[in-house]
Amino acid sequence: MADEKKPVLAIMRPSVYKEESVKLALSMGFDVMAVPMIELAGMQDSAFKPFFEHITKKESDYVIFTSANGLDFTLQKIPYVMRDMFVEALNRTNVIAIGPTTKKALEEKGIKVMGMPGVYSSKGLIEYLCKDVKGKNVDMARSVFGSTVLTEGLTRCGANVLETKVYSLFRPDGEEQKDLIRSALAGKITAFAFTSSMMVHNFFEVAKELESGDDIVQVLNVSIVAAIGLPTAETLRGYNVNVSVIPEEYTFEEILKKIRDMLSACS
Repeated sequence: MADEKKPVLAIMRPSVYKEESVKLALSMGFDVMAVPMIELAGMQDSAFKPFFEHITKKESDYVIFTSANGLDFTLQKIPYVMRDMFVEALNRTNVIAIGPTTKKALEEKGIKVMGMPGVYSSKGLIEYLCKDVKGKNVDMARSVFGSTVLTEGLTRCGANVLETKVYSLFRPDGEEQKDLIRSALAGKITAFAFTSSMMVHNFFEVAKELESGDDIVQVLNVSIVAAIGLPTAETLRGYNVNVSVIPEEYTFEEILKKIRDMLSACS
């Protein structure tokens, strides 16, 4: 049974992140309701073969990873016996990570990271790379739902951009998702951590299926609502939700720190 003295945090990240997310939140003094509102699945894409060949044939100048998921699903598509060769090929090019979580994931696989933007977003990547990529081959592996902002921005900077979609996102549809909404409506959740726009959309789809779309907005607006970055915050505002927290660094750990700080200031 949850300790009523502790704030209850709703974590809605994919199942693959559940254990580490819950552990981190508990270490920061939260009780947790961890229910995925988004899940991941690998996918086939005709651009993967040229992506792989660009890198292994030394035709790639920059390789961008916008998430640890992008790296994981990339490696899953490569036969195990060829992965070391692929990592060595990556280390002959300039690997760019969108932020510290992705950078850590790359380095744990033995991949050297050449750089990382100051702002962990597509716009931050464009600003970071624009002056250096004119006429260069820039390859990236990411989600099928990745924003076109990055590819279009780098293309305007003069880069030859090749993007492969290595994984997709989908909405899990089960009783636990409905239970999360019911718990929120019952006032059992103190803070909500939204880490993607799709997570927001899925959350509201479940609420609407329970005929509670308007009610859940009211609940969120008397709770702490955290968004990992500006795009997620804008999506929440599109549902008339007031966003309480946007961390300066777009990481899950920073979201939790900001929520904890806000709670401490209110106590």
